[in-house]
Amino acid sequence: MATLEKRRSQNIEGDFYVDSTCIDCDTCRWMSPEVFKRVDSQSVVYHQPAKPEERQKALQALLSCPTASIGTVEKPRDIKEIQNSFPLLIDENVYHCGYHGKSSFGAASYFVKRPEGNILIDSPRFTPPLVKTFEEMGGIRWMYLTHKDDIVHHQKYSEHFGCDRILHTDEIGKSTQDVEIKLTGLDATELDQDLLIIPVPGHTKGHTVLLYNQKYLFSGDHLAFSQSQEQLIGFPHVCWYSWEEQIESMKKLTNYKFEWVLPGHGRRYHGSYETMSKELEKCIAWMGKQ
Repeated sequence: MATLEKRRSQNIEGDFYVDSTCIDCDTCRWMSPEVFKRVDSQSVVYHQPAKPEERQKALQALLSCPTASIGTVEKPRDIKEIQNSFPLLIDENVYHCGYHGKSSFGAASYFVKRPEGNILIDSPRFTPPLVKTFEEMGGIRWMYLTHKDDIVHHQKYSEHFGCDRILHTDEIGKSTQDVEIKLTGLDATELDQDLLIIPVPGHTKGHTVLLYNQKYLFSGDHLAFSQSQEQLIGFPHVCWYSWEEQIESMKKLTNYKFEWVLPGHGRRYHGSYETMSKELEKCIAWMGKQ
């Protein structure tokens, strides 16, 4: 819980603030860029919300902060309304779950509502308001985990919804030994006619990505958009298995079409098939120079 005693001095005066427990995960800065920015390797409030939409986004970022490092001087009277706004619609039937977990260093998770069965991509915190909304939206059929880093409260979701968890064998550890569907090898797996799981070793040995409806690529820690570099990137400084294999895995993605990159870390990216293809080639060239 954020406290005024730990409030960072770089915050602008006013109701919202960030305290010194911030882990620099970037969540608040991409969820509410009008309010939060980075100063000295941590987030701060540089503009107090002046419009209702700015306040809503700032409070959504507050609830999503994995370390509860965002606070307000006055207790928000509308916090229940903000809690019930999750998951947040991104496009069509694809949602951002919010409620990021500390153990995943604030990674984003996603929810896709499908007539054939809903799917949760990576794990948010197991939070009652979010769980209730998932129930109202039809529950969870599958819980797809891109890799071992972003599993957070997977066990609680599995027990509550009776969903089948999906994880590659090379990512399984002590807390994931009982996952229901264990992927193997390097060949793509068709989970359903609109869901394709593609192995992309590199960040970790058994990392996979999920392509939904040939439009949405849920990329975990494999691929994201960098605002500072203004392009799609991998993460060389947090590549735990093989940068060379990650480059080869990135090349594999050129065989597929998608319009959205929805990562665990980093920024989302949306463009036409043609634009995405060009940006992916640009990313591969950049990775080869790292």
